[in-house]
Amino acid sequence: MNRKLLVLPALLGVLTPLLVGCGGSGGGSGGGKAIVVGTTDSIELNKANPAPLDPATSYDSATWNVFYNTFQMLLTYPRGSTTPTPDAAQSCGYTDSSGLTYQCTMRADQKFSNGHDLTAEDVKFSIDRMQKINYQTGPASLIAGVKSVDAPTADKVVFHLKAPDATFPAKLATPAAAILDSQVYSPTEIYKGFKLVGSGPYTLDSFVQGKQGLFSKNPNYNGVLKLNNSKIEMRLFSDSKKMEAALTAGDIDVMTRTMLPDQITSLLSSTNPDIKLTEAPGGEARYLFLNTSSPNLKDVAVRQAIAEIVDRQAIARDVYKRTTEPLYSVVPQGINSHINSFFNKYGAAPTPTRAKQTLQNAGFHAKVPLTINFRRDTGGTVNQLEAETIAKQLNATGLFDVQAKSEQWNTFLANASQRKYQIFAISWLPDFPDPDNYIAPFFDKKNFLNLPYENAAIQNQILPKTRKLADRSAANADFDKAQNMIASDVPMLPLWQGKQYIASRNDITGVEWALNSSTTTQFWELGRGESQ
Repeated sequence: MNRKLLVLPALLGVLTPLLVGCGGSGGGSGGGKAIVVGTTDSIELNKANPAPLDPATSYDSATWNVFYNTFQMLLTYPRGSTTPTPDAAQSCGYTDSSGLTYQCTMRADQKFSNGHDLTAEDVKFSIDRMQKINYQTGPASLIAGVKSVDAPTADKVVFHLKAPDATFPAKLATPAAAILDSQVYSPTEIYKGFKLVGSGPYTLDSFVQGKQGLFSKNPNYNGVLKLNNSKIEMRLFSDSKKMEAALTAGDIDVMTRTMLPDQITSLLSSTNPDIKLTEAPGGEARYLFLNTSSPNLKDVAVRQAIAEIVDRQAIARDVYKRTTEPLYSVVPQGINSHINSFFNKYGAAPTPTRAKQTLQNAGFHAKVPLTINFRRDTGGTVNQLEAETIAKQLNATGLFDVQAKSEQWNTFLANASQRKYQIFAISWLPDFPDPDNYIAPFFDKKNFLNLPYENAAIQNQILPKTRKLADRSAANADFDKAQNMIASDVPMLPLWQGKQYIASRNDITGVEWALNSSTTTQFWELGRGESQ
């Protein structure tokens, strides 16, 4: 049996003051069998990554999946909404007309999972710590706009911003603003190992690398989320086909990312009454980044020629079996301000004759040698096939000599941020569904990938201007300009936009609500029998 979910919630209403009534710890059964959630996500502890479960160090979907379920933020997203609502906070809002001061009043009687009191001082500590550590591949860039934080009383926290930012409440709802216990975490050192202390809906009881993570209902959670279960086992797979076999056999209850394209198409047509596949719109975007400081890519003509050759439709059809849609802008469809900037400039079909002329006009007459570095495949990813397909497309024109080279994940992002690669691809899962979060993480000052491309108009005019606008549709014209600039300069090439899929046994409820716009699996939504 297949289920298709087609509703995409409205975009953020970020400047509206936020207020909720007194919250409870939520429901959920007091005991019972754990719901087993399968994933091919990899969370590794090693010399290069000694603190994988510290919010200051990790900025990827695998760890954020853990963080959203175990840490608490001042704000969260209620079911079916993309407007942040107070969670650890009782109320939040801007306190001045300039939009430079944002204040939250804390919910009363809150504690961390270890029993320590949670106060405004812990919020201040957490933001200060994130900025002090400023880990190379961490999410500190999300809160770079915070000038200072005050905690004048135990229940009041005040943020002073460097510039107005209408997206700031959405940023407070991400793990970049996860609230940490100031009695446990160091203000300047990372928290090593597979351990964490939070105040979110679940506690992490244990974690075994490559095998499983065990979560249980946090009795001290006092936020707005309602739990429909008391235990979750996250089972880790290195092979998505083995994960599917475990689901079919009933060894796991839910199967999340990442599934192979062939698996998705098979499940979509399956008549197995015990398994259901839920499909939902997603904000995932796949980007091919071009190192504009690399000698062979410095000239914009080379990058434009690549844009004139890469065939997104073939990639979506042959690599991803039509489980993705070709993407022609840095901002995906379904997100406010999207325009098909790359389609408008380069078209959909490859034009190798045009690419040859582009290169010759710039003085390039020999083949341009390049290397595409890709993350080694794990679980259900097809990174190698994608990279090899792009290389073949470019090489087939006789204009390029491109090689595809594999890299380990734990070194991939670090090497990319050190500008060691000429070309590399990443999948971007939004922190919040706003065009700012598809542009700023890559093209703002101090972007988290340390990309060499700098556009003064985007950094100094467009982003500061649009962040002043509470009505996000009023920013359309400026975001249109940014998308067109990126299409013209080609520091990156959008490849495709993904949907979200989650498969489950037929007795599991809440599946249609379990994935948020960032493809995080919201454990609390899952239940057995009738949804509570």
